[in-house]
Order: sequence, then C-alpha cells, then structure tokens
Amino acid sequence: MIFIFLSILVITIAVVTFFYTAPQIGASPSGERLARMKNASNYEYPIFINTIETKMEMPKGTLWKVLKHYLFENKKEKNPRVPIHVREFDNKHFENIADDSTAFVWFGHSSILIRTDGVTLLTDPVLVGKRASMFAFMGPKRFDYRHYPKIEDLPKIDAVLLSHDHYDHLDYPTIKGLKEKVDRFLVPLGVGAHLEKWGITPEQITELNWWDEVDLNSLKLALTPSRHFSGRGLRDRFHTLWGSWVIMSSSTKLYFSGDSGYFPGFKEIGEKYGPFDLTFMECGAYNEGWSEIHMFPEETAQAHQDVNGKLLLPIHWGKFDLSLHPWQESVERLAKKADEIDIQLFTPEIGQTVSIADRKKLSSWWKDYK
Repeated sequence: MIFIFLSILVITIAVVTFFYTAPQIGASPSGERLARMKNASNYEYPIFINTIETKMEMPKGTLWKVLKHYLFENKKEKNPRVPIHVREFDNKHFENIADDSTAFVWFGHSSILIRTDGVTLLTDPVLVGKRASMFAFMGPKRFDYRHYPKIEDLPKIDAVLLSHDHYDHLDYPTIKGLKEKVDRFLVPLGVGAHLEKWGITPEQITELNWWDEVDLNSLKLALTPSRHFSGRGLRDRFHTLWGSWVIMSSSTKLYFSGDSGYFPGFKEIGEKYGPFDLTFMECGAYNEGWSEIHMFPEETAQAHQDVNGKLLLPIHWGKFDLSLHPWQESVERLAKKADEIDIQLFTPEIGQTVSIADRKKLSSWWKDYK
C-alpha cells in the first residue's frame, strides 16, 4: 500500500513539475500585458470569449470514438501511403520576386511564406517540431515528407504572423530557430508571453486585439476575429486571444483564417476589408464532436464566399492527423463543393513557390499518395 502511494506521489510530482518547467508550454500573461488584456471588450477575466456562443465540450460518445480510433483502429487511410514529395525551397528565386507582385510558399498545414510589396511574412510557422504536441514522444506526428523545409534556407523575414498558441500553429523549436531571422512578431493579445519566455525581445513583439491594425513597411495588417480557442497547458484554455489576419499591400488583399468554426464574423470581415484576391482558409481536422471550432469543407467554401474571396487556397491539412477523417478527404470534399458553386480553388504542392497568376498550372497532386 505504501509503495502504491509513493508511486502515485512521485508520478504526480513529476507531472506537476513538467507543466511548470517545460519551456515549450510557454508562459502565462502577467503585469502590463495582463492589464492590456483586461481592457479588451472581448475579455472576461480570466478568459477571452468568442463573438457567439461556442460549445467546447466533446460528447462522451465522440470522445470514445476518438480514443478507440487512435488506440485500436487501422489508420491506413489517415496518412499518405508513401512520403509526400515536397519541393525544395529556392531562396534566390523567392527573393528575386518583383516588389509589385505577390508570391508565396505553402509548407503544409498553416505555415505560409508570403512575399508582397517586397515584404516577407511567415504565418504560424511549424517547421522544426515533429509533433503537434507538448511532448516529444507522443501526440500527432507530422506526415512523412521526402524533404522538410529548413529554417536556414529561409530568407530574412519582416514579420511572423501568429493566429493563436496551439501547438500545430506555435512551435517552440521553430520560434527558437527563427529568432535571428525575424524582425517582428505580430500576435494576438497574450501570446507574446510565450515568445518572451523563449528569448524574443519585447521590442520585437506587437500584440493586437480583434480589429486592431498595424502598418508594416508598405503593408497594412489587421487581426480579425475567428471562432476558436487557445491554450498550451492543462489550465490555460482561452487565456490568450486567437484570430485571423488581413494582409493588404498596394496591389493585393490576402486573408488568412487561422483556425475557426463557421460563424457570422466572416461576413463582417468581408464587408470591412474585402474583396480578397486570395484566401488561405482552414480546411481539415473537422468532426461533428467539435463542429463549432473547426469548419467542414463545405463551410470552408461558404466562409470564402462570405469574406468575398476570389481564389481559395485550403490550409490546415497535409501535415498532421488531427481528426478521424482520411488525410486527403478535406481537400477532395472542398474541391467538389468548389466545383458546384464555381469557386476557383488553388492547390499548390507543398514547398512550391507560386503566384496568383500560376493557378492554372496546378493539379490534384494529393491523389498520387492515396
């Protein structure tokens, strides 16, 4: 009996110690940062809230299905059958892009390198970490790629844009590796606490609330609402803000959705900032059990129309197994819906440097890996 008690005590101490000391978990907002958060209209101490009621608790039946799926079922269709061919990044080509054009590289999931008006941006970079998890030994593992992009191959980055602090969007080893390459980090309220703990100076960090705008060289950027949540530890859900991004250059408007369930906010964003030449819109990791925080592909198409988008590039797929559906199902369902309602879909290969004018050269590359 004493042995069992001591064993439980040791395990409890180890778990508590981990959550208080593991650097990848980040830090809680405090001091002046917390004071700024308390002044936000969408903050009800100690949490931020969505613009509409959003159910977060997974039904017991769904929870069992998820556990059963990950622990016991054959997941052959959940991963590509062979490693995905990824284009090697050509920095020289990327940096020679004309200042009056817009080009980008999708690195899988929600990581996009963008160059517009001669300014280089990087969204939600997850390039080093092998798992979307606080643990190195468990949690969703990245798909097998024939080539993984390397931080040392990237150009100098004017700003990193973060949508929220979940592990598949904010990766500790990637941020550590990017420190010397990035001038500024533009983040939702509270997220800067993580970055400061990881060695980013306060002068490099700009924290925004929904609808806040900031100038970056010739660009104007705005943090806009999304319907989601935040958190990296056991008890910090909703303790930092989440959002989407509007990117406006002299010739191009882009929209980056971050993570979101479908909500009326998309129309509000479209009315204020649209139309958009290109939207990077979440499409993946959906399930009936969490339908209010991640969109189904058909909702992705509707959200694109709501923000008044022209071209639609699906993101939040192609890198991690985060739900129960086959890995390519999201883009195939979206392609079907896009065809039905006449949306122009844009699906570059992972790692491919493309511009908006390149859309007609693209194919359904994922079919080679089913």
